[in-house]
Amino acid sequence: MKVGTDGVLLGAWTNVEHASTILDVGTGSGLIALMLAQRTTDKVQIDAIEIEQHAFEQASDNIKDTPWYYRVTAHHAALQEFESTCRYDLIVSNPPYFQNSQKPPDEKRVQARHTISLSYPELLLSSAKLLNSSGRLSVVLPFTEGLQFVTLAGQHNLHCSRQWSFRTRREKPIERWLLEFSFTPLSTPETGEILLYKHGEEWSDAYKKLTREFYLKL
Repeated sequence: MKVGTDGVLLGAWTNVEHASTILDVGTGSGLIALMLAQRTTDKVQIDAIEIEQHAFEQASDNIKDTPWYYRVTAHHAALQEFESTCRYDLIVSNPPYFQNSQKPPDEKRVQARHTISLSYPELLLSSAKLLNSSGRLSVVLPFTEGLQFVTLAGQHNLHCSRQWSFRTRREKPIERWLLEFSFTPLSTPETGEILLYKHGEEWSDAYKKLTREFYLKL
């Protein structure tokens, strides 16, 4: 559960405009929090929370080894119990998404990949409490779970303002949704699509443009 395409997509795609306080929920290795730190100014403060002890320790170590160590703070906590002195302009999460599938034997993978430790209603309820009135929630989810999440978000007065699809190849079905929510409903949410491969194993121009600041080979 280290660096994966989902996290890279979310860290590169999320709108950071006007965000001075950011919360990364389930930071894992700290990937998304550090990507957002790279994309924002020195005035932006980022909290990164992680429930699993070893992942929290790794995120803390990773943060210390970057130029943004003074702006990103790791917290060993569950979102449901996390207390903050501020309300956030932006909350991001690459949340657990396996809801009914067979659980792997590794407890760490269970926490990282299954909603047993953080259900969608819990994520939405906590986000609604921790966001300020103009704040945004940004997530990445598989196709079916993403559609379910959009419906559940409306019950917490969070409305989808951006909905982009991601697929690895043109002939493949949609594999992920990149979703942004706010308290202000829009008549027409922004939509778009990201394709990973143009042909063969060559990345598409759109994917390279989105992520080129984060891959050494680009």
